[in-house]
Amino acid sequence: MDAKLLQILVCPVTKGALVYNKVSNELISKSARLAYPIKDGIPVLLEDEARHLADNEEIE
Repeated sequence: MDAKLLQILVCPVTKGALVYNKVSNELISKSARLAYPIKDGIPVLLEDEARHLADNEEIE
């Protein structure tokens, strides 16, 4: 994930910062507890496509 792009992108729900998770290849919104997938190198920042993080799932 490009560092400059990551600085620009925000969560569409909370408008907060996103954290890149290299292992799952997702962008994580800590405040919304959502994980947005990255498909073919393109972040899919749609709430309907996001995965809800489990309560016990750690956020790095």
